[in-house]
Amino acid sequence: MRGRVGGTGASRREGHPGGHGCLRLRAKILCVSANDRPTGQQTKTSATHGSAFLKACRREPVPHTPVWFMRQAGRSLPEYLKVREGIPMLDSCTMPELVAEITMQPVRRHKVDAAIYYSDIVVPLKAIGIDLDIKPGVGPVIADPIRTRADLARLRDLTPEDVSYVTEAIGLLTAELGSTPLIGFAGAPFTLASYLVEGGPSRNHEHTKALMYGDPQLWADLLDRLAEITGAFLKVQIEAGASAVQLFDSWVGALAPADYRRSVLPASAKVFEAVAPYGVPRIHFGVGTGELLGLMGEAGADVVGVDWRVPLDEAARRVGPGKALQGNLDPAVLFAPTATVEEKTQEVLDAAAGLEGHVFNLGHGVMPSMDPDALTRLVEYVHERTAR
Repeated sequence: MRGRVGGTGASRREGHPGGHGCLRLRAKILCVSANDRPTGQQTKTSATHGSAFLKACRREPVPHTPVWFMRQAGRSLPEYLKVREGIPMLDSCTMPELVAEITMQPVRRHKVDAAIYYSDIVVPLKAIGIDLDIKPGVGPVIADPIRTRADLARLRDLTPEDVSYVTEAIGLLTAELGSTPLIGFAGAPFTLASYLVEGGPSRNHEHTKALMYGDPQLWADLLDRLAEITGAFLKVQIEAGASAVQLFDSWVGALAPADYRRSVLPASAKVFEAVAPYGVPRIHFGVGTGELLGLMGEAGADVVGVDWRVPLDEAARRVGPGKALQGNLDPAVLFAPTATVEEKTQEVLDAAAGLEGHVFNLGHGVMPSMDPDALTRLVEYVHERTAR
């Protein structure tokens, strides 16, 4: 798929092969008029405020440890594969009824304590006109990588009109979710920069690091520009009704702490500062970031996500007081027998026993081949074992 993704949700659906009929056949259409949808402020201050998830994020007493899973809406669910059949990934992210249906699927099936908005971290880049596509088995691919100062001009401001389908989809979602919070999300400046500079996924990030080390001023300007775009994207989601947001820094674990502090932390902090006035919990997660946990906490999030490599009690020591933690069962454990899953889950819960606030999650995302029933059992186990 090429070209800019934008316009209203209605125009996108009408222009898509199959249109409304396609969605009616393959997804539950959420029939809520625009006038009947709650505003973001109404949602945050009423139905979701007392949820276990938001209480844990605020480090308040909870009735049970809340659970949600990164990538809970996606390829592990047969119902997802059914409604996504024949629809390219980036197209699916611009179809409000389909986004709402996919976001709701794991909430209905697993009874998780929060929904995560179905999208992709490159959606705001596509929305401002970057020529990119998500290639199956590869990931986001950028047609013309950004590597010079002249290239910065291609990163224009993101406006709410660029992503009007997000506002429409979140309106549908908050109407159906009720007291269940919706988590909005975005890619962190470093990870977005890595995709833009490399031209796609990279194992060694050689072009990214060459730019970061070789032209630090250009690098700083690039990340600052991406921080503005990311902040604007999160604001759209919060104003539409998201009760919390998570900033994903998938690739930042490739950096040493000194490089993170000098070359990444200011941009991540700018994103968190941009949404601070809304008062919603802000979560920061990266992969392979055990050595960066303290610095990630300094960036300004209320909740620091921890992958499976560092026990939560040790992570709390590294992050310091005043933050809740999220995590951190190794996703691969879910392929083991149920008794083993419960044993390893209990280890996570035991390590989290002294935390100021804890949101149970995997240490990374749900894998496509994972048994959905294993996730449902995991939610039930955590709820039962932590009921107060």
